[in-house]
Amino acid sequence: MEAEPWILPEQDELSMTLHNSAVTMNSEEEFYDAETGLESGDDLSDVSFKDALVNDCKDSSNAIRPQDNGVWERRKTLPAPMISRSDYSVWGILKKCVGMDLSKITMPIVFNEPLSFLQRMSEYMQHTHLIHKACTLSDSIDRMQLFSCVISLCQVVAAFAVSSVASQLDRTGKPFNPLLGETYELTREDEGYRFITEQVSHHPPISAFHAQSLKQEFEFHGSIHPKLKFWGKSVEAEPKGTMTLELLKHKEAYTWTNPFCCVHNIIMGKLWIEQYGTVEIENHHTGDRCVLNFKPCGLFGKELHKVEGHIQDKSKKKRRVLYGKWTECMYSVDPKMYEASKNKGDAKIKTQQQCAGEETEGGPEVQETVAVIPGSALLWRIAPRPPDSEQMYNFTRFTMTLNELEPGMERLLAPTDCRLRPDIRAMENGDLDTAHVEKDRLEEKQRVGRKERSNAEEEWLTRWFQLGSNHHTGAQDWLYKGKYFDRNYTNCPNIY
Repeated sequence: MEAEPWILPEQDELSMTLHNSAVTMNSEEEFYDAETGLESGDDLSDVSFKDALVNDCKDSSNAIRPQDNGVWERRKTLPAPMISRSDYSVWGILKKCVGMDLSKITMPIVFNEPLSFLQRMSEYMQHTHLIHKACTLSDSIDRMQLFSCVISLCQVVAAFAVSSVASQLDRTGKPFNPLLGETYELTREDEGYRFITEQVSHHPPISAFHAQSLKQEFEFHGSIHPKLKFWGKSVEAEPKGTMTLELLKHKEAYTWTNPFCCVHNIIMGKLWIEQYGTVEIENHHTGDRCVLNFKPCGLFGKELHKVEGHIQDKSKKKRRVLYGKWTECMYSVDPKMYEASKNKGDAKIKTQQQCAGEETEGGPEVQETVAVIPGSALLWRIAPRPPDSEQMYNFTRFTMTLNELEPGMERLLAPTDCRLRPDIRAMENGDLDTAHVEKDRLEEKQRVGRKERSNAEEEWLTRWFQLGSNHHTGAQDWLYKGKYFDRNYTNCPNIY
């Protein structure tokens, strides 16, 4: 598929509005939820824990927006705190649903978080700095010391794949199910990308997304078909679908799938989350492969949140070992040093600080943080959440901004954008009654529309994506048609 022509910021009306009203940030002021110790030109084998950048996302008061100098600043909190769920029991709803697909079960709105699933998908982009880092790594012969630069790139991509699930820590609220035809766009000039996603199918629910670098450095796309099942005491989510990251400068494409996610203690006790399963990242240009094992909690919780894996070249020779926790950090080390450290037991814990949100009540106690093997390179480290995150659905700084309507944005958005959904907006504002009424109205409107199309024997036509084949895996996938940012919304459906 031919790439969509790039529109320079001054040619794109929404980009102009955001560019003129948003704070221009340098690389240490952006909305990163993660940190990395990799600098452009660094040899990975020489990077240590102390080299990690600390992006403090300098806070300022929410009460002064726009600021005195007239520059718009993205919000740092939500309009209202999280609605209490203490008076509601999910067991009364789920006790008849053991083993069933929960995507067809209506849940009380109080168990939601004020975001659409499409907005939650955009949280992949809060770690875009890792993709930018991969794009800057050179493939010249001078970089091929202990291992080739291709392997270095694969490590950063692996860190990005792990970091993309980190925002789910303690996020036990359910996002709103997207309506058929619903969309969400996210343009961040300060971070160098724009993102578009569309709900392309309702039964089964399928969401497709496409992200583009503003400097033509990368494209990131995929589709997700989430399958939720209730197993008595837990809810398991299987995010079916393939992620594809293309590094245009290096002419490389990486693909992978996401791990399983499970929310425990649905009936009683403190809710807690674990990720488990095997994630395989393949470089389709070189044949290199990264295998990451998200370990299940285990009987005594010793494996909770741990991730271990390795990178192998096309001859299946191990080049690097990766280890860490998806809730904390990821490291890379030479396989020989890894094996030697296991035999000697000389790995040391760099910090005694407990991982954020990991409490003893209701979930396994975390006995330690990551023990760092000598000679390891820090690939990625999670940044602290805002101090009021627990009262704001455990959102990250990045997530706090996703449903915000910035000045001038509403008249430029597609009429199907999530930010315009009245039920989500009402819940974000703390008005649960209005949110419930609007949610019922929207769902009934969707049912009526589906019945009318059925009676007229009409098929639903997607607006921005089309079903095709993934160019790298050959599997069926939803591909971006392009043209969204031309801002011609004349054929958009009226779904709200």
